Amino acid sequence: MARAQRNSRPRYAIVGTGARSYLYLQALLGEHAEDGELVGVCELNPGRLRRAASFAADGGVPVPMFEPAEFKRMLRETGAERLIVTTPDFTHADYIVAALEAGVDVVTEKPLTIDADSCRRIFAAREASARSVRVMFNYRYSPPRTLVKQVLMSGIIGAVTAVDFEWRLDTHHGADYFRRWHRNKANSGGLLVHKATHHFDLINWWLGSTARGVNARGRRVFYRPETADALGLAGRGVRCSACPVFDACKVRLDVAASRSLTALYAANEGYDGYFRDRCVFSPEIDIEDTMQALIEYENGIVVNYLLTAYDAAEGYRVVFHGERGVLTLETIERAYVREDGRLVRPALPETSSVVVQPLFGKPHRLVIPEAEGSHGGGDRVMLADLFGPAGEDPFGRAADERSGAWSALVGIAANASIASGAEIRMSELAADIPRPPPAAAPFGPARPGASFDPAAYPFLAGATIMEAT
Repeated sequence: MARAQRNSRPRYAIVGTGARSYLYLQALLGEHAEDGELVGVCELNPGRLRRAASFAADGGVPVPMFEPAEFKRMLRETGAERLIVTTPDFTHADYIVAALEAGVDVVTEKPLTIDADSCRRIFAAREASARSVRVMFNYRYSPPRTLVKQVLMSGIIGAVTAVDFEWRLDTHHGADYFRRWHRNKANSGGLLVHKATHHFDLINWWLGSTARGVNARGRRVFYRPETADALGLAGRGVRCSACPVFDACKVRLDVAASRSLTALYAANEGYDGYFRDRCVFSPEIDIEDTMQALIEYENGIVVNYLLTAYDAAEGYRVVFHGERGVLTLETIERAYVREDGRLVRPALPETSSVVVQPLFGKPHRLVIPEAEGSHGGGDRVMLADLFGPAGEDPFGRAADERSGAWSALVGIAANASIASGAEIRMSELAADIPRPPPAAAPFGPARPGASFDPAAYPFLAGATIMEAT
């Protein structure tokens, strides 16, 4: 009986064993061990490959190891039914397409891919195979963002007309994108694809629509040699390790001080020459650190988006302007970085607020459901949705290849707009790429200017009415 139960579990293989893969490895070896069986791991770097296999073995699940050249053999010999893709962004399409052609469902980290042609390849393979693709947008699952979706669906602020969306990365987190493989657009599509695909997916999901046109501007103003020189960091090295000005640099990365970074990256540099701590002020970087986009949506909403990667604090603010009121989500993920550039320890708590204010009346600060774990509790909820039993989700948080494509395509269009200086129409960039179905009546039927009855909206229970001071 036990053997039959074990064999009934979906069989998972993982390609790419960098840091993000351990979210899934830990889930399949721990909380979701009864929901899926890990049957193989594949990785370019032999050291990281052995580390992942050893991690699985320590968890009681010995798994075979495969190099990328053996990827198709892995799928065939292990009988994998689902592939989890956690490789660098520019490789996603190749692995997704190969898995679909082998009759295997795909679970991929964001972004789906980094260019429109790769989106087309993935759609063609998925249609031909009749298999599924799922893109893991954990941001949809954190309680504050799910609450925003609920509020918008209720119609309490009426039809949304415009959105302001500002995302701030601090000098600890933001700098990390400029020292890793993400620093080159050929690998990541830049932050407008790699990072902002999360943000554009949230907007698409919240608004129940997709972009019609994108007009963007972007440049690199902080992570460049001139900034380092102005900060007195002349004579710096190509990486933080053994850099002559290491102690004076406030955006340095001390890999040796991190057991996980040492074991995962520093110990395996000899295999592929990948340095986890390259200088963030290198002239070799070709991605922007300051990006702004004006996005026109098919349902007429206009979004003003800003992403910066060198702020004093880490967090975001989203304001939805509606015909009946305003909805504001604000999260402070990290209030500040220490004067020497290091993080505050122990970490300060993350704080979020969701405020609904009618056009004529006082603001209501909503009660946000509690959650535990990384990414504001989103990872744990997402993993339960992925590995656990299928159930109804009134918020439609699971994302397929259509959602994955149309979040990445906003960033792809923004990159093209920055390069050309012109607006990019999605009808020209991606007319043949299927869109997600629009949300049905997402903003409710109430007439503009009408007052609302708090009793009619369950999320107002326990809300704090913000009095003037």
